Amino acid sequence: MKLGEYNKLMINRFVDFGAYLIDEQGNEVLLPKRYLSGEEELDDYLEVFVYNDSENRPVATTERPFATVGQFCLMRVKAVNAIGAFLDWGLVAKDLLVPFREQRVRMQAGRSYIVYVYLDPSSERIVASAKLDKFLGNTLPDYYHRQKVDVLITQQLEIGYRVILDGKFWGMIYNNELYQQVNIGEHHIGFIKQVRDDGKIDVTLAKIEKMRIDDVADDILNYLQQNGGSMALNDKSSPEEILRTFNCSKKDFKKALGLLYKQHKVSLGDKVTLV
Repeated sequence: MKLGEYNKLMINRFVDFGAYLIDEQGNEVLLPKRYLSGEEELDDYLEVFVYNDSENRPVATTERPFATVGQFCLMRVKAVNAIGAFLDWGLVAKDLLVPFREQRVRMQAGRSYIVYVYLDPSSERIVASAKLDKFLGNTLPDYYHRQKVDVLITQQLEIGYRVILDGKFWGMIYNNELYQQVNIGEHHIGFIKQVRDDGKIDVTLAKIEKMRIDDVADDILNYLQQNGGSMALNDKSSPEEILRTFNCSKKDFKKALGLLYKQHKVSLGDKVTLV
């Protein structure tokens, strides 16, 4: 039975205050009566979330928290006391503790913070931490160009947004690569632009076609810079010539030329020239 995660458990017995669910090893956990519809029967399987109550006893719920153990999430602080900050976790009967030692800055009631949910090995309680660095980048990234990733928006900087990729690595979306409005705490589908030599990862939310056109535009600029600032290829050139030179379709080539023209980086005519 995994604490802080979803478990598929079998109804073992009913009691006045709920039902006891059992896992394959014979461990039981109580599902309180308020989570039963009255149509359940013995040996039925239910998917439940298992957490520890105020007395550190495991208990099950059919509610779904905002995040499970091993996940990052934006959560609002409901209260602060001498122990730490308590977050709205999405469970009616349980708030999520962020001990003071796990707060990067002193948390305030009513404000929201990105936190990581984990099982504290010393207390065997589910807690959260705002010190995100220690949970990220602990393995080497092996992403490839244009790989699809889950992007969690975490922080706005002057140059763009700092993001978490697949719950494993820090990444960066630069302002000039951002083509839509984003907000802290949102999840988006992104695509890897590059993994730098220092391990830093650039990511974009642009669709694959937009990335492909950007790549061709970069290739055209590099070609122009290496060939005196002009080239004979243009939007009337044959698909074979374009494929041979830029390894792309004529359609993408024309879109890339149009993009560079709109950006006032090239002029178009019988020859394409740098502006």
